[in-house]
Amino acid sequence: MEFLANPTFWFAVIRSMTPVLLTAMGASIARKAGLVNLSHEGVMLVSALAGVMGSAYTGSLLAGMICGVFFAVAIELLMAYFTLILKSDIVITGVAINLAAAGGTVFVMYSAIQDRGVSAKLYSLSYPTVELPFIKEIPFLGQILSGHNILTYIAFLMIIVVYIFIYKTTYGKKIRAVGQSPEAAASVGINVVKVQTVAFFLCGIFVAFGGMFLSMGYMTMFTANMTAGRGFIALAATNMAGGNPLGAFAGAFVYGFSYSLANYLQNANIFPLEAIMAFPYLFIVLVYALFSWFDRRRNKESQPF
Repeated sequence: MEFLANPTFWFAVIRSMTPVLLTAMGASIARKAGLVNLSHEGVMLVSALAGVMGSAYTGSLLAGMICGVFFAVAIELLMAYFTLILKSDIVITGVAINLAAAGGTVFVMYSAIQDRGVSAKLYSLSYPTVELPFIKEIPFLGQILSGHNILTYIAFLMIIVVYIFIYKTTYGKKIRAVGQSPEAAASVGINVVKVQTVAFFLCGIFVAFGGMFLSMGYMTMFTANMTAGRGFIALAATNMAGGNPLGAFAGAFVYGFSYSLANYLQNANIFPLEAIMAFPYLFIVLVYALFSWFDRRRNKESQPF
């Protein structure tokens, strides 16, 4: 248990939870709008590759960011068109996007650089790290909180921003109204399709930065299927929290802790490698199952009969 007193471990926890946290913020907005959006995994992959290629071919970090956000939002708006206008099944559409992204990103990368695995041939720019004034001088705490990628600090700031947007703004009330009952919202003049389309749009922006963090923050290249289930983890964290950004943060932290713990166990050679690689996902499933059990028990006890 000595790793708990190691600031490097807690630094890794914060870094590991960042892509899940960013994606979970977008998923929270979609969840509150009543959208069962399963496309986060695929959208993260596309934005991760688009950001790398955009920055590599233009030599501009801003251009890479715009490319990543553009393609993520385009996919989300396409999903909105299929599900809200053409009335396709939202679950099947999300799964289709994930499958298309998994194969499509490899195809695009191979077409561009003749490599199916990594984009090492492309010189990708990366988001900068930030040293926090004063905080970095604090023993132990400074080693944990300072020196992270700028997207990590943006992710933590977005917890507050998204919470205020959902619960304290007029449009946030519309989103929650649509999520609770589209028919009732429509009866008071709320354009349900418009509100849900905006939710898809905002979700795409957050998911894009979650994907770009992996390829332009956590690493400086794109690798095939590098999301490794983080989009689904973000969705699970959001569902555990019922779309509340604060609860989604807690879920992302659980993932970051379990992922960093798995890395520690791997270095310690305590368990077989295969078991260690599965540990973060098994841990999330266990936590989600316990949370669901306690939630059902609480709801049962609150009923008078």
